Amino acid sequence: MSKDTIVIREIRCEDNPEMEQVIRGCFHEFKIPLEGTAYTDPETKQLFEAYQNENDAYFVIHVNGEILGGGGVKPLKDFESSVCEIQKMYFSPKIRGKGYGKLLFQKCLETAKILGYKQCYIESATQLKAAIHIYEINGFKHLERALGDTGHFSCGVWMLKDL
Repeated sequence: MSKDTIVIREIRCEDNPEMEQVIRGCFHEFKIPLEGTAYTDPETKQLFEAYQNENDAYFVIHVNGEILGGGGVKPLKDFESSVCEIQKMYFSPKIRGKGYGKLLFQKCLETAKILGYKQCYIESATQLKAAIHIYEINGFKHLERALGDTGHFSCGVWMLKDL
């Protein structure tokens, strides 16, 4: 039995369709509202193009030739420039529970520091309990309301961490 070949790398243009499928699949699996979330966000179809600025990055988890997860760092829209958002972090059921998501999450936090951000913001859906737990154990604190203007009005969990 061969060991899986796992690579966490920056997104490429050809990764867009597979990553879009991973993201959309999670919404149906966890019964997350489609409107007011990443599901209807225009960037979801064009992740590579959406993360080509100097102050952002998007990473994918490439396992045995297949894209099975991803997540990115971007400035929090319409907010202080020192605050970034970890966004569009979703994983296929094929790799959940194996620690790859934690590795990607850590890579996003490290990248945020390298890019010079002072705080990191996350919005999530209450259905994503495992993800929220990972954010909590990594020092993210719950907020009473959303920050910035992400357009994701169906997200009910808002968290912030000092970097």
